[in-house]
Amino acid sequence: MDGIITARSAAPIDVFFQRDLGFGPLNFRPDLIPGVPIYLKNPTFPGGRAINREAFTVPQPARQGTLGRNALRGFGFAQLDLSLRRRFALTERVNLQFRTDIFNLCNRPNFGDPISDLNSGLFGRSTTMFGRSLGSNVGSVGLNSIYQTGGPRTMQMSLKLQF
Repeated sequence: MDGIITARSAAPIDVFFQRDLGFGPLNFRPDLIPGVPIYLKNPTFPGGRAINREAFTVPQPARQGTLGRNALRGFGFAQLDLSLRRRFALTERVNLQFRTDIFNLCNRPNFGDPISDLNSGLFGRSTTMFGRSLGSNVGSVGLNSIYQTGGPRTMQMSLKLQF
């Protein structure tokens, strides 16, 4: 039996808005409104939490806002993978190995980072699971989403003849 526990704390998020200064759209940070809660907790949100759009305002002059870079956090990640294997001796030199691999054994939902663009209608909410959010800025990463880190519980079984 083999087990792998993968866990990480929440990654930083950089909240931004876009403004065109004549050179094309550039990303700027907003101003933080004091006294307004940054996170909203509600069981209907993915992961039970969202970033509050009302906690930010866009500064009127073309400048960076008071919100620090990467000041907010997304969602943490935790997953347990388990492998069970058994070797059967067929002859003195030939073995047969049966193996079962279970990915995300507890079937724990792991959410990707919330959308951090203030101009988006989905700002502050996670719109994807963690496994599908990996490499989203560079296109397909080439891994099957079923066996990707952060996917749903999946199993695979294999037989291996060793001689």
